[in-house]
Amino acid sequence: MSIKSFLKSLGPGLITGTADDDPSSIATFAQAGAKFGLGMLWTVIYLIPLIIVIQEICARIGLLTGSGLGTIIKKKYSRKIVLPLISLLLVANTINVGADIGAMAASASLMFPQISLNIFSIFFTAFIIIAIIMIPYKRYIKILKYLTLSLLTYIVTALIVGGNWYQILIATIVPHVEFTADFATMLVAILGTTISPYLFFWQASEEAEEEVVHHKIKEIGKGKPKVSKKEIKSMGTDTMVGIGFAHLITWAIIVTTAGSLHDNGITEIQSAEQAAKSLEPLVQSFPNSGEIAKSIFAIGIIGTGLLSIPVLATSTAYGLSDTFGWKQGLSQKFGQAKAFYLVIIICGIIGLGMNFLGINPITALIYASVINGVVSVPIIFVVMKLSNDKEILKENTNGRLTNIIGWTTFVIMSISTIIMFITFGI
Repeated sequence: MSIKSFLKSLGPGLITGTADDDPSSIATFAQAGAKFGLGMLWTVIYLIPLIIVIQEICARIGLLTGSGLGTIIKKKYSRKIVLPLISLLLVANTINVGADIGAMAASASLMFPQISLNIFSIFFTAFIIIAIIMIPYKRYIKILKYLTLSLLTYIVTALIVGGNWYQILIATIVPHVEFTADFATMLVAILGTTISPYLFFWQASEEAEEEVVHHKIKEIGKGKPKVSKKEIKSMGTDTMVGIGFAHLITWAIIVTTAGSLHDNGITEIQSAEQAAKSLEPLVQSFPNSGEIAKSIFAIGIIGTGLLSIPVLATSTAYGLSDTFGWKQGLSQKFGQAKAFYLVIIICGIIGLGMNFLGINPITALIYASVINGVVSVPIIFVVMKLSNDKEILKENTNGRLTNIIGWTTFVIMSISTIIMFITFGI
C-alpha cells in the first residue's frame, strides 16, 4: 500500500485520537510539564494501550452494528440506563466546548491583541457551527483530517526548546511517582482528559456514519452492514495511528513546557494560552525563537480547537439521538436531522455563553474532569460487556489480551475516580 493510499484509508480513528488533544487537554499537559518537569512523561507511553483498546472496542461496535453506542446500550439494557450517562456527557461536553472556545480566542489574541476576546469567541463558534451544518460530510471529514496536521506544531516547539535528550528518553520509559496530593491530582487529570467518554460515542457513531456513506446501510441505526475482516483490520490500524499520533503530541507538549517553563522556575500554568505566552521570553536558542515558539504553540491550540469542538458537540448530538431515536448523522442535511443539528448548535451557543458569564474556565474544566471520570467508569464497564456479547458482535468479540487491557482500564479509571473525589473534596 502506498503512503497516499494509507493516509486516505485513515478516518474516524485518526480524527478521534487527535481530537483527544483539545485545548483543555493541552492545558493539562502543559501544567504537568511545568509543575513536574519530565516527571510525568512516562504516562504518555503507558496510557497508549489502554486508550487504543477502549477506542478499538467502541469503533468495532459501531462498525459491526451500524449503530451508535447509545443505541446499542439502550437496546441491550434500557433508556433508564443510557439517559443518565448521556445527561452527564452533555454537561461535561458543553463545559469543554466553552473552555476550548475561550482557549482558542485567547490564543488568537496573542497574535492579534488589537481584536477583543469576545469577537474571536463569537467568530470561532459561528464558524464551527456553520461549517458542521453547511459543508457536505465527505468534504468536512477531509477538513478534520487536515486539521490534525496543526498538532505537528507542538513537535516543532519541542525541537525548538530542546533539552537533554538522554534524560528525556529515560523519563519517557522509566515511571516516576511522587506520593503527594499534587502528583495524584495531575495523574488523575491526565487519565480523565485522555480516556474521555465523548470519544467513545464519537468513534462508534463515526464508524456507523462511514457505513452510511458507503451505502451499506441507509442511515445510522437502520440495519447491520456486512463487514469484512479486512475492514475490521483497517479500522484497528486507523485507531492505533490516531491514538499514537495524539500521544506523540502529548509527549511533545510535556517536553516543551518542562524544558522552557519548569526549568526556569515557572510551575503554575492556568491555561494553554498562558503556556504559549510564557514561552516567548524563555527560549533563546536562536533570534526570535521565543516569539516563534509562542506563535506556533498558539496556532496549535486554534487548530486543535477547530478539530475537537465539532467532535465534542457532535458526540453529544449522537448520544442524545441514540437515546431518543432521532434521525442523525453528519451525512444528513439539516432538514433531515433537525434535532441532531439543533443539539450541536445549542451546545456551541451555551459553550460560547460561558465566556461571557465570567466563569473561570479552569474551574469549569475541573468539574468537567470530575464528570468525565464518573461517566467513563460505567461506560467502560458496559462497553466491555457489550464487546463480549456474541449476540451483538457474533465471532468478533474481544480476544484475551483485549479483555485483560480493557478490564485493567476499568479498574484504573475506577480508582482514579475515587482519588478524584478525595482530591476535590467531593
